[in-house]
Amino acid sequence: MTSALPALLLVLLAAALHACWNALVRMGGDRQLLVTAVAFLCGILVLPLLPFVRPPAPASWPFIIGSAFAQTAYLSGLSRMYETGEFGLVYSLARGLAPLHVAIGAAVLSGETLSLLQALGVSLVSLGIVSLMFSRGWPRGDHRRSLFFALSSCATIALYSLIDGLGVRRAQSSLGYLAWLFAISELPFLLWTWQRRGRQLWAHMGTHWRVALGAATMSALGYGIVVWAMGRVAMAGVVSLRETSVVFAVVIGRLFMSETCGRSRLAAALLVAAGNVLIHL
Repeated sequence: MTSALPALLLVLLAAALHACWNALVRMGGDRQLLVTAVAFLCGILVLPLLPFVRPPAPASWPFIIGSAFAQTAYLSGLSRMYETGEFGLVYSLARGLAPLHVAIGAAVLSGETLSLLQALGVSLVSLGIVSLMFSRGWPRGDHRRSLFFALSSCATIALYSLIDGLGVRRAQSSLGYLAWLFAISELPFLLWTWQRRGRQLWAHMGTHWRVALGAATMSALGYGIVVWAMGRVAMAGVVSLRETSVVFAVVIGRLFMSETCGRSRLAAALLVAAGNVLIHL
């Protein structure tokens, strides 16, 4: 636990950074264009690092490419879920089931096992988030659509988290894996948006580049911390602790977006916190 403490504290910082940059996207005007601008600038930010980092081992390249396509699906769902849903709700749902999926996937694919208390902790984290689905009654209309995109994003989050957790362990260079991952992983989504809304995309970047650059910096730093940590401690533990970002999201939604923060959301946040205590005891 002592040797893992610095990594886990950095993962908490990554959680706060992730909630903040997603809040910037939610408060932006055209979410698809802003998400694309953030993704594009993430790739630009790491380009100066490429000549100075050790390239990832050949065995890790299939994981980098697989992660790129998984993140394309994630970014698409991310922009859609913010069009109709409250930030504190859809963000929490999108992040909620990922720890459970990653725990199962890590056990099957890399032989990681969880103790009974850790398994209970992962379940509490996921239960706390899933309870939000019915905090406003049975989903209908825009609420149902926002939940659909949130849950779709959850599946892609679990997928790229597993891919990157396995890939960085084969890279023989965490920094090299991260740098090349950021350099190419955003390209499929950028090309997809450019094909559909090319002129609007470049005009939007010209007027919103400051917000996009701030969000991109937080995104790159936050995910870089997570992938680095997954190379050193259990993947399910990192992803579960990373999902404490839902607590930051509920607070941000209440303070800056005038969203409600009732008993159900408070209970969900407490379940997340309790689950993570069990995971990291």
